[in-house]
Amino acid sequence: MALVHLLRENIAELDAIAACVIGGTSLAGGVGSVAGAVMGAFIMASLDNGMSMMDVPTFWQYIVKGAILLLAVWMDSATKRRS
Repeated sequence: MALVHLLRENIAELDAIAACVIGGTSLAGGVGSVAGAVMGAFIMASLDNGMSMMDVPTFWQYIVKGAILLLAVWMDSATKRRS
């Protein structure tokens, strides 16, 4: 049981980082907003709840969340290169 608890805590940190990045905060030291972070958290919570309701295995939930985080970071870096 302790191992499962430790793994869940690490995933919560990933969810928090993903929520901030989806909300518009740059990982390269940019400026973000509280409203953006809250909106990102709402999106991540909705995604988590929806996948749980569809009985998606936890393994695949982690993969989907990681892919969304990678997509958000890629979009952030692509917009930084343009400007």
